[in-house]
Amino acid sequence: MSTNPFYITTPIYYVNDRPHIGHAYTTILADVLARYHRLLDHPTYFLTGTDEHGQKVQQAADKAGMTPQQQADQTVVRFQELWDKLDITHDDFIRTTETRHVKVVQDILSDLYARDEIYRAEYDGWYDVSSETFVTEREAEEAGGESNPNLTRIKEANYFFRMSRYQEWLIQYIEANPSFIQPDFRRNETLGFLRKPLMDLCISRPKTRLSWGIELPFDDQFVTYVWFDALVNYISAVGYLRDEAKFNQWWPASIHLIGKDILTTHTVYWPTMLKAMGVAQPQTVFAHGWWLSGASKMSKSVGNVVNPMEMIDRYGVDAFRYFLIAEMTLGQDASFSEEAFVRRFNADLANDLGNLLSRVAKMIRKNTDGVIPAVDGDPLTGEEEASVWASVQEAVQAIHQSVDTLRLDTGLASVLAAVRATNRYLELKQPWTLAKQEDRAPLHTVLYTAAEALRVISALLFPVMPERMTALREALGVDQVEPHMQRLAQFGVLQAGAPVADPGVLFPRIKPLVSSIEQELPMSEPTPQPSTPAPAVPPVVVPGVIDYEYFAQVQLRTARVVAAERIEGTNKLLKVDVRIGDERRQLVAGIALYYTPEELLDKTVVVVTNLKPATIRGIKSEGMLLAASKGESLRLITVDGNLSTGAVVK
Repeated sequence: MSTNPFYITTPIYYVNDRPHIGHAYTTILADVLARYHRLLDHPTYFLTGTDEHGQKVQQAADKAGMTPQQQADQTVVRFQELWDKLDITHDDFIRTTETRHVKVVQDILSDLYARDEIYRAEYDGWYDVSSETFVTEREAEEAGGESNPNLTRIKEANYFFRMSRYQEWLIQYIEANPSFIQPDFRRNETLGFLRKPLMDLCISRPKTRLSWGIELPFDDQFVTYVWFDALVNYISAVGYLRDEAKFNQWWPASIHLIGKDILTTHTVYWPTMLKAMGVAQPQTVFAHGWWLSGASKMSKSVGNVVNPMEMIDRYGVDAFRYFLIAEMTLGQDASFSEEAFVRRFNADLANDLGNLLSRVAKMIRKNTDGVIPAVDGDPLTGEEEASVWASVQEAVQAIHQSVDTLRLDTGLASVLAAVRATNRYLELKQPWTLAKQEDRAPLHTVLYTAAEALRVISALLFPVMPERMTALREALGVDQVEPHMQRLAQFGVLQAGAPVADPGVLFPRIKPLVSSIEQELPMSEPTPQPSTPAPAVPPVVVPGVIDYEYFAQVQLRTARVVAAERIEGTNKLLKVDVRIGDERRQLVAGIALYYTPEELLDKTVVVVTNLKPATIRGIKSEGMLLAASKGESLRLITVDGNLSTGAVVK
């Protein structure tokens, strides 16, 4: 992990409407990454803000019967209030209507114009009102041309940035710097865009058509195109042309965190602008996916947009933060449903983590005078204690790696694995039984080991759930100075004699909205079809015991997942393609609440292969995946090690 300063940015959000789950997710993700870097003791700067110029803002203001500035002032408060409620720890919140930003944009424009990087020309072509961009004839034709209400034909004078002169340079730069655009498939997307001739970028709008924007310093009849204005926030906020020391401390940005819908502006417009300005490129532009409702993108017009305020009021800030970070594989799309939220909440937080704290705190308060017990010698000489601590340290390393690779979902999965390992440790050692013995040393060892595991776990989860993890640490009597990663490898940090408080219910269990995934499956599962005739004499079956001859009729084979996708109209079912030896089969599996399609790829799973084919939601299913479930958790049965597909499971 680098010790260099960490500078992370979110996109700045339009003030034409109230914030939604997409805004909340990007900002929470940036906050979690910033908090993890602070945990690693890295100098950290986190920027967010609002984009307050442009046609959309002017249209929203006209519709509301107010000035664009009044529209911006009224709407920005909603973002600031939500960020406060979401416990966002940004170091700066920039508004593009602020003087500190406007002056920098005008100075950049003046410099580029003086160096002939900007020129005036006549434009005759199509304009997309929804994206506020000029589009080519081909793009307009593909979008419906005159039949598309968002497209209009425009002929007018404008100012253009010579973006085309940097096309070859940008291609070479992207190819030479693999980490510049992430994930990899987004880099390929940008390179694909750059295979076509790159047009110069129109960077102005005549005031006769749009008056709300930063005035061009060299022509007062025009305002600046919103993207040429908005992108500059990443450098204007950290002192570009105003505070050289601050700018040199934080630039280049470590990560520009964006949604995939603004990839081109950040990986084509912005790099060429910086190149023309003579400013270094950001280290990484990372484009995350969209939150879907079922299989569909959330849309205000459809009415399936999640309101973050409502979710927070219903379930709490930390639970909402946890779900968003744990559920999405960064870079891929993810499906949001309240049912999936409740399932993950109950399984991970209420059943596993909350129950662990409740057990440990209750046993300490009941059996060791309510204080952290003293232990003799080194508890980690015990095999079970060493195993628990190893799982906790694996979680520490997983968080390190997940922050580096931007796979926080996998890091959190490792932390929850450590939680479950500690719960299993308690089941194995049974401190409630040890409490009945005269020798208190074994009891003290168990309770101290579990409490130490909780201390580290709370630190690892602190960036995601700061309020609830603070409550957990307070219950254990841990110093509330924000924890640092260096102390997490040490066993024995908890001080014997420190009082343990009653934590209450850390995560009150939520009543499931739907009892089980079978509600979307057929009324009865297909029954096994024997590949050989049934024996003439019925097998003798002892109640609760299945005769082997009957069991042997079920054919189980290993299979590798080669493709998976969500089934439209349901949030529980996936269509999964598997390779079984030389054969390829299609299955319908009710596991979408537990696995994303991307998580399944290349997994070696176990399939029941001799089931009669069934049709589910109009899709043929040729077998069944094996899975194990307990409470609200479900995991697929997978194969350990390298084994060819089609192998018989015995």
